[in-house]
Amino acid sequence: MIDIATRVWNHKWKIDPIVRSLIDTDFYKLLMCQSVFRNRPDTHVTFSLINRSKDIRLAELIDEGELREQLDHIRSLSLSRGESTWLRGNTFYGKRQMFRPDFLEWFEELRLPPYHLEKRDGQYELTFEGAWPEVMLWEIPALSVLMELRGRAVLGRMGKFELQVLYARAMAKLWEKVERLRSLDDLRIADFGTRRRHSFLWQDWAVQAMIEGLGERFAGTSNCLIAMRREVEAIGTNAHELPMVYAALAESDEALASAPYDVLADWHEEHDGNLRIILPDTYGTEGFLNRAPDWLAGWTGIRIDSGSPEEGAETAIRWWKARGEDPTQKLIIFSDGLDVDKIEALHRQFAGRVRVSFGWGTLLTNDFRGLDDGLAPFSLVCKAVSANGRPTVKLSDNPNKAMGPADQIERYKRVFSVGQQDALEVVV
Repeated sequence: MIDIATRVWNHKWKIDPIVRSLIDTDFYKLLMCQSVFRNRPDTHVTFSLINRSKDIRLAELIDEGELREQLDHIRSLSLSRGESTWLRGNTFYGKRQMFRPDFLEWFEELRLPPYHLEKRDGQYELTFEGAWPEVMLWEIPALSVLMELRGRAVLGRMGKFELQVLYARAMAKLWEKVERLRSLDDLRIADFGTRRRHSFLWQDWAVQAMIEGLGERFAGTSNCLIAMRREVEAIGTNAHELPMVYAALAESDEALASAPYDVLADWHEEHDGNLRIILPDTYGTEGFLNRAPDWLAGWTGIRIDSGSPEEGAETAIRWWKARGEDPTQKLIIFSDGLDVDKIEALHRQFAGRVRVSFGWGTLLTNDFRGLDDGLAPFSLVCKAVSANGRPTVKLSDNPNKAMGPADQIERYKRVFSVGQQDALEVVV
């Protein structure tokens, strides 16, 4: 096992680049990229870095030259032969050849497109603009770079023994969480922590701890590179990006109202009825389910990613019952701001009523809270902000996660019948 503290102390980034592969990304990005490559390849999209934690002034913590060096390194990456073989020949979700030959041929030739970087008011403005299938693959590596460079800025001030003690304490903290999770019967949990991880080496260590500590209860990791190296399942389906871009392309209010379902119709066709998990909260969960076509009720399950997870799950259960479905045969994936206390509570409340699963993110792969205040996780996202020149909008079940121009947010609320929402603290 790698001695992380020593690697940090003897740090040479050429040995440990922050992003070391094009598949050092979340599995759902590759699944979505294939769908976009097939259905909307010529859509022109802009992605932008958004730091919700304004008190973390990244441009004052991170050297611009070092940031550019890491981003330029990512642009030099291409698929290795072993990575291509894994994507072509591995079985994902019980399906061989999840990725089509034409998509993989394109991916094998891909180099990520240019980026635009400048400083403004103590923050970095980082944007990516171009063809949707290309620029969408910047999201996860860009976040990984910013998160890790911020951590390196703090770690660089520490001595050798201080680093050893820090990582020993962090390992003990994480292992205590794993030990608590062992007591949950029929637990199913996956690592969703790539985008805000402390570092690649730390995420890899966390996955190994979950493998050893939880055994079959550990479902896998969203990180493709770690999944390949550790021989565990790659986990993921789709995200808010798809309905946000489809909605921005809508020519009328009627087309806008239809956009979230158009996404899932394309998804269904793309995957031959596999990977049938609904993410309903982009424009409000309750309204989405109320207007949903009957064929969606037959899908496998729902992922809850904003608002009150308890309310979201109860809404899903009521919906399935109203559509004549048996909730005990359905899957609910909780994935928003989870830590052990919340996982335990949700498992107690819903186990037996539905099939329960958890996507554990930042507080698995980046919980240094109480160990060093400068390493505490913060809320950093990289989102599609426009498509073919039109702004994107996200409403969410938590208005504190909403994004888009104010006039468009009001329009979307009208079209999707979103009324008063409870504002909740955004937990990373």
